[in-house]
Amino acid sequence: MQHPIHRVRSFTIERPYTLRVRFDDDSEQTIYFQPVLAGEMYRPLRDLALFNQVKIDPEVHTLVWPGGADFDPATLHDWPQHEPAMVARAKQWERALAGHNTDRV
Repeated sequence: MQHPIHRVRSFTIERPYTLRVRFDDDSEQTIYFQPVLAGEMYRPLRDLALFNQVKIDPEVHTLVWPGGADFDPATLHDWPQHEPAMVARAKQWERALAGHNTDRV
């Protein structure tokens, strides 16, 4: 089974933590990222100033942030199908972090 390769062509910041992303097939997704900003990689992006430093990587054609955070362009392209799992994973990371922090007290 082959998976289509999608590339991010452009984006605009619509409002806090929300990007409108245009792909090479001329489709668009408006994505609210705040619910998935958890875990070691994505949690720093809760700092809106850092989140707003998003760029398009010229080699892999996806959104990237300082510190190495990125998302697979296919995931971005099909965000409505992936969002529930991404949000659930972010909640798991937050619960794990909360449990880890109480273990240290």
